[in-house]
Amino acid sequence: MKISVLGCGRWGSFIAWYLVRHGHEICQWGREGKSFEQLKSGKNEYVELDPGINLTGDLKFALEFGDVVVISISAQSLRAFTKEIVATADVKDKIFVLCMKGIEAETGKRLSEVLVDCGILSDKIAVWVGPGHIQAFTQGQPNCMVIDSRNHALVKMLADAFRSDLIRFYYGDDLIGSEIGAAAKNVMGIAAGMLDGGNMSTLKGPLMARGAREVSRLIKAMGGNELSAYGLCHLGDYETTLFSEYSNNRAFGIKFVRKQPFDKLAEGAATAKAMKMLGEKYGVDLPITNAVYAILYENKNPMEEFKKVFSRSTRKEF
Repeated sequence: MKISVLGCGRWGSFIAWYLVRHGHEICQWGREGKSFEQLKSGKNEYVELDPGINLTGDLKFALEFGDVVVISISAQSLRAFTKEIVATADVKDKIFVLCMKGIEAETGKRLSEVLVDCGILSDKIAVWVGPGHIQAFTQGQPNCMVIDSRNHALVKMLADAFRSDLIRFYYGDDLIGSEIGAAAKNVMGIAAGMLDGGNMSTLKGPLMARGAREVSRLIKAMGGNELSAYGLCHLGDYETTLFSEYSNNRAFGIKFVRKQPFDKLAEGAATAKAMKMLGEKYGVDLPITNAVYAILYENKNPMEEFKKVFSRSTRKEF
């Protein structure tokens, strides 16, 4: 395949590195700035730039290069960036793959919905989600991920084309569940970090069980399959989010509780705002999400909020 990868941060640089090694022709685009300059020098902190990758700062060139366009940027920047894409080139025949996890904070819309709002056809949109850290992948440690879309033929085509011994791709069949589950696990990652930072790590077990359950209720209310919360997109991603030293969201939670600065992207912070909005819209109780929101946006005491969550009235587990 001829594939354009838009974004040259952590995931964008890995995706280009991964796909070129598995036989695809790759053009990687980045906006002028620190991440782009690092790659122009030949490497960043995660990967070395493969000589087979066409690295460019020309968005029009990148969009015209690939039949498949993979986007990996900050979720909250997607709407403005997609408008820029549509204004830059004719992309009506392109396939778009979103390798990013989030929900638009101001609207509560899933990222595939944002693309549709900007004029991209829904049958040409797929998402790439699931567990895995770049630091482990580049050391040759395998994992499993998911491709999902409304277009099941597109799911099969992309998963088969991207599959390797390093990443086994599964066919998704619940776009709502895959997108919400993938985004929501970052909120749970922040919660896990806050528990670690507050010396309450023993509550990460209940967090895993109860967090997946509240997300499953939201997915069901939105029209998805509640069992998706227990698949790779959400619960399957917990190890890399709630426990891994490489998790930005967990690290953010730890440092937030300890009042230490954090200078990397933690998508779960904006996603907590979006999920609170969705919980209210669909009438779904999201106690862990609401606790994270109250801590981040209402200046509530972290440990007091979590104590409230885990001391709610006794009831059946599910």
